Amino acid sequence: MKDFKYYFVYIMTNWNNKVMYVGITNNLMRRVYEHKNKLIDGFTKKYNINKLVYYETFQDVRAAIEREKEIKKWRREKKNKLVNTKNPEWRDLSEDFE
Repeated sequence: MKDFKYYFVYIMTNWNNKVMYVGITNNLMRRVYEHKNKLIDGFTKKYNINKLVYYETFQDVRAAIEREKEIKKWRREKKNKLVNTKNPEWRDLSEDFE
């Protein structure tokens, strides 16, 4: 029996939903924790990105990478529509992890 590995393409934002970050990870809980606690220098630390508003799950890493690249190319309006399809209140989905 093969163990399945999962990959996540996710969107995070700041407190007022003005700044968005699109990323990919193989451990969504860990990665969100790192963003929220500013453990890694860079864009998300600089702009206080700490709210998970959207994610998709993949078993194929190549498909996940392609999806991340696709979403990153989108204009903000299209990213907003994507979030609204699954999270119209833009609540922090990581609260469900606890």
